[in-house]
Formats: sequence, C-alpha cells, structure tokens
Amino acid sequence: CLRKDAESRRRELHIRTYAVIPLNEECGIIEWVNNTAGLRHILTKLYKERGINLSGKELRKLILPKTAPFEEKLRIHKEVLCVRHIPVFHEWFLRTFPDPTSWYSSRSAYCRSTAVMSMVGYILGLGDRHGENILFDSFTGECVHVDFNCLFNKGETFDVPEVVPFRLTQNMVHAMGPMGTEGLFRQASEVTLKLMRDQREPLMSVLKTFLHDPLVEWSKPAKGGLSRTQANETGEIVNEKAKTHVCDIDQRLQGVIKSRNKVLGLPLSIEGHVHYLIQEATDDKLLCQMYLGWGPYL
Repeated sequence: CLRKDAESRRRELHIRTYAVIPLNEECGIIEWVNNTAGLRHILTKLYKERGINLSGKELRKLILPKTAPFEEKLRIHKEVLCVRHIPVFHEWFLRTFPDPTSWYSSRSAYCRSTAVMSMVGYILGLGDRHGENILFDSFTGECVHVDFNCLFNKGETFDVPEVVPFRLTQNMVHAMGPMGTEGLFRQASEVTLKLMRDQREPLMSVLKTFLHDPLVEWSKPAKGGLSRTQANETGEIVNEKAKTHVCDIDQRLQGVIKSRNKVLGLPLSIEGHVHYLIQEATDDKLLCQMYLGWGPYL
C-alpha cells in the first residue's frame, strides 16, 4: 500500500521487512538483519562513555510495587531516571553519519520510518517495543522493528500492562531535531494513518482470516483453561477473543479512541488522532507506569 500510494511514495514511506520461514508451529528460520544495532545497545554505549551506568541492582531498587502511590512512580520517573539519563541518541547520528548530507538524510529517514511503524504498530496493537526490538540501520538511519509476537494489544495483558501506544521516549524525540515530533514525524504519521483508513476494507479482509485460524496464539488454552469459541453457520470455529481484537482494530481505523474498553467521545480526524497518539506516547504520567525493563526513561 505504501509504495502504491503517490503521497507516501513521494515521501519515501515504507516498512523495512525481513524474511521468516516457518518450519512448524513453534520454530522457523529468521533472516539476519545486517548493518543494524539495537536502541538499547546504542544508548548503553553512549551513556557508558559519559559515565552514566545504571546497574541491574540499582534498577531493581527503583521498581515499585503495583500498590505504590502514583505520585511516587511519577517522581522517580521524572526526577531520578529521566534526569540521570539525558537524551544522547542524537550523537549516534552525528558519529555514524559525519558529513552534513548523509546526516540530514539519515535523520529524515529515521523520522519517517519511525512514524510509519508507530502508526502501523498502533493499529495492529503491536507491543513489547523495548530497546532490543527496535533496530537502526547504520547505512541509512532507518528504524527497523523486529519480534512481532506481541500483537493485538497483548501488551495490555502483561503483569505490568503497557499503556502507551508506541515507543516515543525522550531519546527518540530528541534525535528528531529541534522540532521534535513536529514536522517530518507528524506529517509522515498523518500520511500513513490516512492511507490505512483509505485501505480499511482490504486490511480488515486480511485480518478477519484470523477469526478462523486455529493456530493463532489466542485460540490456545491459557493456564489450563479453554478458549471461548463458537461455531458459525458453516461449522467453523470462531474465537471470540480474536473477534474482539479485530473489532478493536476496525474501530482504531475509524478514529475511535477507547480506554478500558470504553469509547471516549466521537471518532477523531486524522490530524486529531495523530496528535492524541503523540500526546499519549510522550506523557510522563503514562510512561511512569510502564515496566522499567521496557526503558521508559531512555
């Protein structure tokens, strides 16, 4: 869809993919993505050079119990973790792409590719976007996502539920330049979301096949229990949980915002939807509730 659309093609919007060959239900062969480094690896190296190194022991001390006051979580996030880990990701672009032309091209590619995957990931409910699952190409600066096991808002079912729509932490925003999420990132996000809304019917046709797929993870028994299924008119088994997730995706494609399965107001415009998502992804009040291993302060 991205390559066929004139506007997205003009803006060079695309998703970097890699080959996956399934061998059976539980294993397969995955292509090695060359010339890339993980976000956490990049940031850890840059922080060590500055003498900033948070040990696992220190990090565990900062992990508060679920019953801890929200104000304390917010204080630790803003006044301890974020203050200690100042944004350094922009330095990777300066070092990897030393001449002005390649630096500007790589930063632009970073903004565009991050925007595309943020919007696509949000629509599909892609979670678990920690520092090892987001890679960056050292030749182009493009953002490359890996490990798509946590789809359909599965992150909301974690012991520490994920509450942000995609990863847009302080390092990622700062690396976009003085405009931050304004400019390239926002424009690319709006073009991508508009395209997905325009292609809503074909996208939903593909996703609805999961309703009848016996191999999808949500159709398996969880903790010894049985998945809730029902037979349709043709005798096929339709998983109710899958049906709910596909319905949620359809609503997101229409601009409907939900919180705890409750619809919040009227459907949003494309511009309003993108603005809302950026606000959610960068909100310290939400980031402080994320699992510290996810790196909400990085």
